[in-house]
Amino acid sequence: MKITLAQLNPIVGDIDGNLARIEEVLSSQREPAPDLVVFPELFLTGYPPRDLLEKPWFIENVGQAEKEIAHLSARYPGTGILVGLPTRTGQHAGAGLYNSALLFYEGQIIAQQHKSLLPTYDVFDEARYFDPAPDLDVAPFKGEMLGISICEDAWNDPALWPAQRAYAHDPIEELAVRGATIFVNISASPFHAGKEAVRHRLIRNHARRHGIPFVYVNQIGANDELIFDGRSLALDNMGQPILVSPSFKEDIQTIDTQSAGIAGSYAPQTEIASVHDALVLGIRDYLRKCGFSKAIISLSGGIDSALTCALATEALGVDNVLGITMPSPYSSTGSVEDSRELAANLGIRFEVIPITGMFSAYLDALEPHFAGTEPNVAEENIQARIRGNILMAFSNKFGYLVLSTGNKSEMAVGYCTLYGDMSGGLSVIADVPKMMVYELAHYANRHGIIIPPATIEKAPSAELRPNQVDQDTLPPYPVLDRILHLYVEEGYSNEQIAEKGFDAEIVNWVIRAVKRTEYKRRQAAPGLKVTSKAFGMGRRMPIAARY
Repeated sequence: MKITLAQLNPIVGDIDGNLARIEEVLSSQREPAPDLVVFPELFLTGYPPRDLLEKPWFIENVGQAEKEIAHLSARYPGTGILVGLPTRTGQHAGAGLYNSALLFYEGQIIAQQHKSLLPTYDVFDEARYFDPAPDLDVAPFKGEMLGISICEDAWNDPALWPAQRAYAHDPIEELAVRGATIFVNISASPFHAGKEAVRHRLIRNHARRHGIPFVYVNQIGANDELIFDGRSLALDNMGQPILVSPSFKEDIQTIDTQSAGIAGSYAPQTEIASVHDALVLGIRDYLRKCGFSKAIISLSGGIDSALTCALATEALGVDNVLGITMPSPYSSTGSVEDSRELAANLGIRFEVIPITGMFSAYLDALEPHFAGTEPNVAEENIQARIRGNILMAFSNKFGYLVLSTGNKSEMAVGYCTLYGDMSGGLSVIADVPKMMVYELAHYANRHGIIIPPATIEKAPSAELRPNQVDQDTLPPYPVLDRILHLYVEEGYSNEQIAEKGFDAEIVNWVIRAVKRTEYKRRQAAPGLKVTSKAFGMGRRMPIAARY
């Protein structure tokens, strides 16, 4: 069977636009036409549509588009169209919707399969919107029996989760038992570092175990915090690659399921390359889908803002990024000059706006009220908040989106200023630990110097008081990052982390800081997710709590 894998980038909620992409793909197919064209999970609505699914008018629009796809299929006789979209269950109980894959052929819906396994962990909340499939069966089509599944349905592989399987049944195994001759999985699988290799192993295991070719079509693009890497696959019945689509790019290719795969033709992206490409796509799509074309960044001379600026320039182009450095009384000469050098290397517009006078005016106004107290973070943070106000003024005046530059390590322990350096519409590296920031900075310089060596080599500092460095306040970043990984991503307790050789006092300080600053992160800009557990929609912790 000749199958076209349509790895595309939908816009959430844009039913008409996503429908137009389906027609565009069909009209672009050359003769002989493919037997089947496959689109990703919930492609018609974009993934994740979230509470749009609770709007009756939205579901009505989906229903109308479903009819349009049926009409469209009549115009392309001989070609089936497999599309993901929400459908009504017809029941009053439960959520009232299925996450469905519909097979259209010559004007009719000839098969439908609903999603069986509804994830509710991490960023997923599908049981909020959908009911599980009441049954599972293969779909006869052109002499084959299609075993159609949707994303999570393929993830309950006993070889992948030997200790504890998440669900009681394996839809892929059930489809094999029912006589499937080709597996087809439509997916919207969010990216995180290292996931691509796991996903490939998962799909390969299914193909090998059952001796059945496997076609996997994944969404690409970024929708809010989530980034989708694509990397669609077609594997033969021995689990060897017939096709591996590129990461983070749209791709439309046709394969023959009778083709033999080529052993050794698959290699995952390196972790740092994949995170870099994910962040670039995340910036580009967030701005494009939100109606922005230009970004503004506060350049401090430090590595976080330099990396954010380099990523933004690659995503948006040199004419669409503005860097502003705003020196205060405590800013070093190197901070301004390193920022200037970065901007010159990138070729972006660069401005210097000193804030010493504004800072002095704040202190003068507050002096009668602060009299008799020692200077502390109250005065220090005024500088960060002045900078945030300036950035937002440029945003309002010229239509720039402010990109905030805090990394995951700082965000975790609250080493950031609310309404100051946290100001912005998108927090680009909020899920990037500090040590990974260094790796990404070196990667940004892989073809030549972009981020100045002095920026990478200097001791990190907020420069809000004389001779300040981060390590005056924080544990060394290599130690901090390892503790945070164990606590935030792995879910270890204080005691379990200390048992791994970390100083118990440092562990307790870090975890107290994470708990204490939950209120800050609740008010942060959306952050692009690149690790297995990001702050934001995938980690919903209470603020007013004691635990």
